[in-house]
Amino acid sequence: MLSPKRTRFRKQHRGRMKGISYRGNHICFGKYALQALEPAWITSRQIEAGRRAMARNARRGGKIWIRIFPDKPITVKPTETRMGSGKGSTEYWVAVVKPGRILYEMDGVAENIARNAISIAASKMPLRTQFSILISR
Repeated sequence: MLSPKRTRFRKQHRGRMKGISYRGNHICFGKYALQALEPAWITSRQIEAGRRAMARNARRGGKIWIRIFPDKPITVKPTETRMGSGKGSTEYWVAVVKPGRILYEMDGVAENIARNAISIAASKMPLRTQFSILISR
Protein backbone atom coordinates (compact mmCIF):
# COMPACT_ATOMS: atom_id res chain seq x y z
CA MET A 1 0.00 0.00 0.00
CA LEU A 2 1.09 3.56 -0.63
CA SER A 3 2.40 5.76 2.18
CA PRO A 4 5.08 8.42 2.45
CA LYS A 5 8.64 7.25 3.18
CA ARG A 6 9.53 10.30 5.26
CA THR A 7 7.39 13.13 6.62
CA ARG A 8 8.52 16.28 8.38
CA PHE A 9 5.38 16.51 10.54
CA ARG A 10 3.64 13.26 11.38
CA LYS A 11 0.27 14.67 12.51
CA GLN A 12 -1.96 17.08 10.56
CA HIS A 13 -5.28 18.83 11.05
CA ARG A 14 -8.26 17.45 9.15
CA GLY A 15 -8.75 20.54 6.98
CA ARG A 16 -11.60 21.27 4.57
CA MET A 17 -12.34 19.96 1.08
CA LYS A 18 -13.89 23.00 -0.56
CA GLY A 19 -13.60 24.01 -4.19
CA ILE A 20 -12.64 22.08 -7.30
CA SER A 21 -9.36 20.54 -8.38
CA TYR A 22 -7.28 22.91 -10.50
CA ARG A 23 -4.30 20.56 -10.68
CA GLY A 24 -4.39 16.97 -11.85
CA ASN A 25 -7.67 17.41 -13.71
CA HIS A 26 -6.43 16.64 -17.25
CA ILE A 27 -5.47 13.32 -18.80
CA CYS A 28 -1.67 13.42 -19.14
CA PHE A 29 -0.30 9.89 -19.57
CA GLY A 30 -2.95 7.50 -20.88
CA LYS A 31 -5.98 7.57 -23.13
CA TYR A 32 -8.73 6.62 -20.67
CA ALA A 33 -9.24 7.92 -17.14
CA LEU A 34 -11.36 7.78 -14.00
CA GLN A 35 -12.33 11.25 -12.80
CA ALA A 36 -13.77 12.22 -9.40
CA LEU A 37 -17.10 14.08 -9.31
CA GLU A 38 -17.27 14.85 -5.58
CA PRO A 39 -14.83 15.53 -2.72
CA ALA A 40 -13.63 12.68 -0.52
CA TRP A 41 -10.73 11.13 1.36
CA ILE A 42 -9.48 8.01 -0.42
CA THR A 43 -7.42 5.65 1.75
CA SER A 44 -4.30 3.87 0.56
CA ARG A 45 -6.20 0.56 0.80
CA GLN A 46 -8.93 1.82 -1.54
CA ILE A 47 -6.33 3.10 -4.04
CA GLU A 48 -4.60 -0.30 -4.04
CA ALA A 49 -7.92 -2.18 -4.36
CA GLY A 50 -8.82 -0.09 -7.43
CA ARG A 51 -5.40 -0.65 -8.99
CA ARG A 52 -5.58 -4.42 -8.46
CA ALA A 53 -9.10 -4.60 -9.89
CA MET A 54 -8.04 -2.69 -13.02
CA ALA A 55 -4.89 -4.79 -13.53
CA ARG A 56 -6.77 -8.06 -13.05
CA ASN A 57 -9.57 -7.06 -15.43
CA ALA A 58 -7.17 -5.85 -18.14
CA ARG A 59 -5.39 -9.22 -17.86
CA ARG A 60 -1.97 -7.59 -17.56
CA GLY A 61 -2.49 -5.77 -20.84
CA GLY A 62 -1.83 -2.05 -21.21
CA LYS A 63 -0.45 0.35 -18.63
CA ILE A 64 -2.05 1.91 -15.55
CA TRP A 65 -1.09 5.20 -13.89
CA ILE A 66 -2.17 6.15 -10.36
CA ARG A 67 -2.55 9.94 -10.24
CA ILE A 68 -3.21 10.35 -6.49
CA PHE A 69 -0.96 9.70 -3.50
CA PRO A 70 -2.04 9.27 0.14
CA ASP A 71 0.07 11.85 1.97
CA LYS A 72 -2.32 12.92 4.74
CA PRO A 73 -2.08 11.01 8.04
CA ILE A 74 -5.31 10.20 9.86
CA THR A 75 -4.97 9.70 13.60
CA VAL A 76 -7.24 7.68 15.86
CA LYS A 77 -7.28 7.62 19.66
CA PRO A 78 -7.84 4.26 21.35
CA THR A 79 -11.38 3.42 22.42
CA GLU A 80 -12.38 4.05 26.03
CA THR A 81 -9.68 6.71 26.48
CA ARG A 82 -10.29 9.78 28.61
CA MET A 83 -10.33 13.27 27.12
CA GLY A 84 -7.02 15.08 26.78
CA SER A 85 -3.58 13.44 26.70
CA GLY A 86 -2.86 14.68 23.18
CA LYS A 87 -3.62 13.59 19.66
CA GLY A 88 -3.85 9.91 18.74
CA SER A 89 -1.33 7.91 16.75
CA THR A 90 -1.35 7.67 12.94
CA GLU A 91 -3.69 4.90 11.87
CA TYR A 92 -3.78 5.18 8.07
CA TRP A 93 -3.02 7.55 5.16
CA VAL A 94 -5.48 9.25 2.81
CA ALA A 95 -5.38 11.22 -0.42
CA VAL A 96 -7.54 14.36 -0.41
CA VAL A 97 -9.54 14.32 -3.66
CA LYS A 98 -11.56 17.25 -4.96
CA PRO A 99 -14.08 17.22 -7.84
CA GLY A 100 -12.42 17.03 -11.24
CA ARG A 101 -9.31 15.16 -10.09
CA ILE A 102 -8.07 12.28 -12.26
CA LEU A 103 -7.64 9.17 -10.09
CA TYR A 104 -6.38 6.56 -12.56
CA GLU A 105 -5.30 6.56 -16.20
CA MET A 106 -5.05 3.64 -18.60
CA ASP A 107 -3.60 3.02 -22.06
CA GLY A 108 -2.66 0.18 -24.38
CA VAL A 109 -6.03 -1.61 -24.34
CA ALA A 110 -9.26 -1.36 -26.31
CA GLU A 111 -11.91 1.10 -25.13
CA ASN A 112 -14.43 -1.55 -24.04
CA ILE A 113 -11.79 -3.33 -21.91
CA ALA A 114 -10.68 -0.01 -20.40
CA ARG A 115 -14.26 1.04 -19.70
CA ASN A 116 -15.00 -2.27 -17.98
CA ALA A 117 -11.78 -2.23 -15.92
CA ILE A 118 -12.26 1.39 -14.84
CA SER A 119 -15.90 0.78 -13.89
CA ILE A 120 -14.78 -2.05 -11.58
CA ALA A 121 -12.16 0.26 -10.03
CA ALA A 122 -14.86 2.95 -9.64
CA SER A 123 -16.95 0.54 -7.56
CA LYS A 124 -14.07 0.37 -5.04
CA MET A 125 -14.03 4.16 -4.61
CA PRO A 126 -16.03 5.97 -1.86
CA LEU A 127 -17.19 8.73 -4.22
CA ARG A 128 -19.03 9.26 -7.51
CA THR A 129 -16.77 9.10 -10.57
CA GLN A 130 -16.96 9.23 -14.34
CA PHE A 131 -15.09 7.52 -17.18
CA SER A 132 -13.37 10.00 -19.49
CA ILE A 133 -11.54 9.62 -22.80
CA LEU A 134 -8.72 11.75 -24.18
CA ILE A 135 -10.11 13.54 -27.26
CA SER A 136 -6.83 14.64 -28.89
CA ARG A 137 -3.30 15.38 -27.83
